[in-house]
Amino acid sequence: MAMNETITKIRKEKGITQQQMAKDLFVTRQAVSRWETGETSPSIDMVKLICVTYSVPLERFFDMPLDYYCQCCSMPIPDPTLHGTEADGSTSEHYCKWCYQNGDFTAKDVDMDEFIEATAQLEADALGVSREEAVSLMATLLPHLDRWRGGDKSHETK
Repeated sequence: MAMNETITKIRKEKGITQQQMAKDLFVTRQAVSRWETGETSPSIDMVKLICVTYSVPLERFFDMPLDYYCQCCSMPIPDPTLHGTEADGSTSEHYCKWCYQNGDFTAKDVDMDEFIEATAQLEADALGVSREEAVSLMATLLPHLDRWRGGDKSHETK
């Protein structure tokens, strides 16, 4: 589902008008209309505000299951050749090859903030957004991923 369709669907699920959504988000009704028609797209920070305001997960805007993403950096990993490897050489189901090799993280002994700072420009370049937008997006997504939320106890960070 495209971003414009996601915004329209969220607004209709909440039973509000474009005018009410605009008021809730501190934008004009015309801005909401342009988002819904696909003429423009909201910034990453605005998408985050939509998610917080209407209690919807950010992943909904990407319309892909969470396991489609690297559970360290959030990069989509649809191709098996992009997956990292476990210590026994098997393919990692949860991590990309840039984050995880031979059963261990490539960026060891870093916390989430350090990881974001070190990789934000790569994310910005990949997504075609500013570095600041990439930092904002990563700061929203990463806390929900296994490496950073402690969901994968075998690969805890300090």
